[in-house]
Amino acid sequence: MNVVVAGLLLLSSGGDDPGGGGGKVVQRGSTVGLRLENSQIVITGTGVSGKSDGYRIKRPCWYEPGKTAADMLRNQETARDWWFRYTPGATEERYQEFLKQFKEKVGRQGRWWAPAYNGADPDGLSCWNGLNPFVWVPPGTTPPAGITVEELIEIARAALTVPEPKIRLNPDARSYVNLPTWVWLGDVGATTRSVTATIPGFMSATVTATLGDVRIDPGTTSDRAEKEERCGPGGRPYAKGQSFTCGVRYLRASADRPRGVYELTVTSVWTVAVQGDVAGAYQPIQASATRDVPVGEVQSTVRGGR
Repeated sequence: MNVVVAGLLLLSSGGDDPGGGGGKVVQRGSTVGLRLENSQIVITGTGVSGKSDGYRIKRPCWYEPGKTAADMLRNQETARDWWFRYTPGATEERYQEFLKQFKEKVGRQGRWWAPAYNGADPDGLSCWNGLNPFVWVPPGTTPPAGITVEELIEIARAALTVPEPKIRLNPDARSYVNLPTWVWLGDVGATTRSVTATIPGFMSATVTATLGDVRIDPGTTSDRAEKEERCGPGGRPYAKGQSFTCGVRYLRASADRPRGVYELTVTSVWTVAVQGDVAGAYQPIQASATRDVPVGEVQSTVRGGR
């Protein structure tokens, strides 16, 4: 796609805001699976501010419904100065010929669709460059490579994040051989998070994540640690007199381990569901954190009688 056509694409897709006003998705974490470019899609919800698991949508570019015929013509006429400045060999005759494709659609039912892409995908930009800068689409139809509700669900799933686990232990600073070490998650907040991807005036899709379980890796083999994983959502905070159902009982001290500690890993598991009467199944989202646990021997002192 040459510079002139690419520039006209920007003008056709979003006016003063080519990105679509809210379409950008910025995720935290080492892996980002979604960054919408030249898109009208708006991402909202409680699940957009956590850590991305790097889920990536299958198709890196697509067409989205855009302007009406009249709005598109008005947009291109507004870009007249720009067109003359950046079009090699620009003449009034060529400009009027360019406008003809937009003028002939005025009064017809339908919309111009424009391409968008996932900037987090290494193939996104090249895919976008291979699409036409605008496609006329009659009402009730979807062009080849046009976005579908299933793909909008995928975009919502890629934008869905969960909080990084904050490990809480009792005992906290140091544990001891054969002493139950209770495990739970701190500052969990809401146990259900959702993301909605919307193309305003056309369609939307919502995906939810629900905290369902906590998994524990004691950082050593079963001959040195026994774990209890009847944790439920969020784990089991220590409570006097309650049964020990979520945590680790270390059977040997950590003095012989690297740095003198066990590296305990806790993973929160969030089930994913698609809202509405739309097919869709996704693997759970998992988020993990690690914490050092020093484990000592219980010392006892025996005093002789007099």
